[in-house]
Order: sequence, then structure tokens, then C-alpha cells
Amino acid sequence: MSQKQVYLPFSHPLKLSSEEMLVRSRSFLQFVESRRTVREYSSAEVDLEVMENCIKAASTAPSGAHKQPWHFAVVSDAEIKTKIREGAESEEHEFYTHRAPPEWLEALRPFGTDENKPFLEVAPYLIAIFSKSYDLSPEGERIKNYYVQESVGIATGILITALHHCGLSTLTHTPSPMKFLNELLGRPKNEKPYILLIVGFPADDARVPVLERKALSQVATFV
Repeated sequence: MSQKQVYLPFSHPLKLSSEEMLVRSRSFLQFVESRRTVREYSSAEVDLEVMENCIKAASTAPSGAHKQPWHFAVVSDAEIKTKIREGAESEEHEFYTHRAPPEWLEALRPFGTDENKPFLEVAPYLIAIFSKSYDLSPEGERIKNYYVQESVGIATGILITALHHCGLSTLTHTPSPMKFLNELLGRPKNEKPYILLIVGFPADDARVPVLERKALSQVATFV
């Protein structure tokens, strides 16, 4: 039998004037506009506590019925990173040579991506993010989770932003299928790989493509 939810009074920790809100919104916009997806990484180490704190921040994300249907597997072991690269490149080879439709390959062509993923071994951390369609009670009974994809997507967005806030770069990598991550990382069958996040400092010679983000009028309407 479920217990009754306990509620506490709440007020936002910030009490800002309209002017302060405007300044903060502009400052935050300028900051997140500097975030870029990076494919060339330095092997420089990153303090583990930084990763722990950013994952704690990601875990504050809202989730369906507060089920928190995510798991973050943080990989720094060189041998496991090599095995992940081998598994990812195997799937990517199939993607680029057999599975990808022509229009998808054409969309990727300007970025020069291919099946070779050296960043999977060079970057200090890989975070395999798993979504959980259900949890298990101590008795082994399935407990359904709700709005799983939406919840994990929000948590991933917070994690990427938190890492950027700490001066780190990221790359979202989604080789398909990613079941090999369950085997390599010992994750149970109720967890499905969602995204493989590469984390670290950009290499000294890292480059990013010149991109133009859509205008506000193209991504939002105000009714």
C-alpha cells in the first residue's frame, strides 16, 4: 500500500527584480550559445567529483511520477573504453555501409563523420546513459515507470549544460543498436542505452563547424 505524499512549503530561492531577471536571462543565453559539440578531445584528466556533482544535478530533472528512470554509467577505465570503441565502430560500420538511408548520409556529409570514433578512447570520461522502462521491487516485482524518454531526455539536457558550466565539452553519440553497452557495463535488461556522452576538454587543435542556429521565430510562437 502506497504512503501518502508529504508536502512542504516552497518559495523560489531567488527573489529577483524584473531588471535582474532580464540580465540573468541574457547572461545565460550568451553562455549556452557558447556550447558546441566537440569531436576532438584532450586526454587531460577531470576530477571525478566534478562528474559526480554534474550527475547529481542531472538527477534533479523532473520525471514522470518522480520515478527517476535513468542510470548513468561513468567510464574512465581505458580497457573498457577500448571495448566500447570497438563495439561502437562495428555498429557504425554497418550504419554507414548498409543501414543509413541516402538522405541521412547526405545530411551528415558536410560534417565529415564516419565509422571511426577515436574520441571514445581519448576523452577522459564516457557516460553511458540508460533509460529504465521499469524498476524492480526488493521482491522482484516490476514497477512501471512513466514518460521515460521525456524524463531521461530532460536529465541528459541538464547534464550537458552542467558539464558545459564546468568548462567541459561533450558529444552525444548514438551508435545503433547499443545493446553492447549493457553487456560491457553489466547493466540489467530493464535498462536500455539512451545516449553515450563523451566528456572532456577539447584538444588544442579541436575545430567545430560554422553553424547557424534557427531564429527565435522559427522555433517558437507566442500566443
